[in-house]
Amino acid sequence: MLRRLDIVDNRLVETDADNARVLLYVAPTDEETRHLVTDFGIDAHTLASALDPDELGRLEFEPEHAALIVKRPKQYSSEDNFLFKISSVGIFMFRDKLVLIVAEDTLQFVGKQFQSVRSLTDVILKIIFRCIHHFEEHLKVFNMISDELERKINMAMENRHLLNMFTLGKSLVYYLNAISSNGRVMDKIKANAGRLGLGPEDLEFLDDVLIENTQCHELANTYSQVLSSLMDARVSVVSNNLNVLMKTLTLVMIAIMMPTLVISVFSMNVRLPLDQESSVLPFFGIMALAALSAAAVLVFWRQRKL
Repeated sequence: MLRRLDIVDNRLVETDADNARVLLYVAPTDEETRHLVTDFGIDAHTLASALDPDELGRLEFEPEHAALIVKRPKQYSSEDNFLFKISSVGIFMFRDKLVLIVAEDTLQFVGKQFQSVRSLTDVILKIIFRCIHHFEEHLKVFNMISDELERKINMAMENRHLLNMFTLGKSLVYYLNAISSNGRVMDKIKANAGRLGLGPEDLEFLDDVLIENTQCHELANTYSQVLSSLMDARVSVVSNNLNVLMKTLTLVMIAIMMPTLVISVFSMNVRLPLDQESSVLPFFGIMALAALSAAAVLVFWRQRKL
């Protein structure tokens, strides 16, 4: 699917004009892929890399254009089961045109980041900044999910919540790798500012984006370290919860066995020194003795706990 955009009044807006300066290809079809390779001269391998979520971010220079691959978070789905995935954005900068290639139509050009767009190079920097901001938004969600899973693990004995925590930690590792990859891409952009046509304002904004990316990486690294350091403790919590439950069940079983023992003794086929025909008191006496035996077990257990 092809979306055409252009810079109008310092904003990116949708347009139907054939001479639009920004072309956004969403999951390009075979025909669109051939058009990009043949008419735009985009390398087929680089084009495939732009749609590969496992591809690292990079910056390459071709005779007619510069090719960038930037990492961003993938839209989360409940089917992912706490696994937050990474996707890529392919950015191909020509002299007077910008070609963007994504696998999903989730790249938005709204919000504070796109309130003032000056040039095509500014669009590239703002896209990178939006990707970093998207990572930061997901990290806030990571923190909330981690706190909720920790609360459930402390109360439950199921492995399900613990496995979800492991999956969350795995996602953080992927995020750290992607954020680091974006940082290297921006360092290379800064080193080749002249070839990309970046002006003083662009370089100033790029420095701000680099600082934002560094802070995002530090935040993700902090969450990852905290999650890893507490993982063993949470495993111990689950094991301890199971031990507490087994101890409680053992107490209940012993408390049930004592009255059973008392009633079993009086139920044997032996002559009892009790009046069994003219009064019901022996029955209630036996039941009271059974209850006292259960109470004795509970009192003994409580004394041992104290």
